[in-house]
Amino acid sequence: MTHLRLMAIGQNHIFVFPKQIAMRKKPNQQNYADYTPEDFEVWKILYDRQMEHLEGKVANAFLVALDKIGFSNTTIPSFSDVNQRLNRLTGWQLVTVPNISPPKAFFQRLSEKKFTATCWLRKKSELDYLEEPDMFHDVFAHAPLLTNVHYTNFFHQIGVLAMKYINNDEVITKLQRLYWFTIEFGLMRSKGGELGIYGAGIISSKGETEHALSDRSIKHDFDIRRIYQHNFRTDIIQEEYYVIDSFHQLANSIPEFESALFEPAYPD
Repeated sequence: MTHLRLMAIGQNHIFVFPKQIAMRKKPNQQNYADYTPEDFEVWKILYDRQMEHLEGKVANAFLVALDKIGFSNTTIPSFSDVNQRLNRLTGWQLVTVPNISPPKAFFQRLSEKKFTATCWLRKKSELDYLEEPDMFHDVFAHAPLLTNVHYTNFFHQIGVLAMKYINNDEVITKLQRLYWFTIEFGLMRSKGGELGIYGAGIISSKGETEHALSDRSIKHDFDIRRIYQHNFRTDIIQEEYYVIDSFHQLANSIPEFESALFEPAYPD
């Protein structure tokens, strides 16, 4: 898949802009009967292409989550069905939005254990170039891991703290960095020492996947304090990534979230 560049926190993504932006229907709720044969074909093409590309590169935890959530290449996910599974497994829900959510609205939803997602799909003419995140990006890359209790506990706490300090720009910047280097661009080390991807921004990008797992990028062990200090660029493939050993490790870092926000910076 052509690299789709993620822009900022929450779901403020920048995608490649075509010269002519197609007019499209962007529903506020999913009406499954509205999906066309082309929509089902697009879902299948994208699903098959990404699964082939991710083979041997994605963390096993993502594949387990994909099985739990019940996605397949032949069926566009029904949010109602997905939410029944998520509610049973972790208490989370998908909430339909027509467009990118502003940061405050996005963090508010996270604090309520809700993930905002579009329900429309790109056209076949847009398989490689899309001006904004569609359902395939939002749902395929993000939703499966919402079945994992440890991952969602971590995710939820980002939203809770963000809402507590929503008017503190310095704190929000640090939480944006934490989101960026975990939820969007995180790597996981297997028990055998191999690296796999779990960040949605990598999962949805062929170029980012190849770079993240290559010797050309720098890998750091997960360190919440260092992440809080780590600026990132949104207009390039990432140069540095943080590696966790498991989602248990993310969940176990929750007690440090708030205190680390106000600790002195590490020396350079």
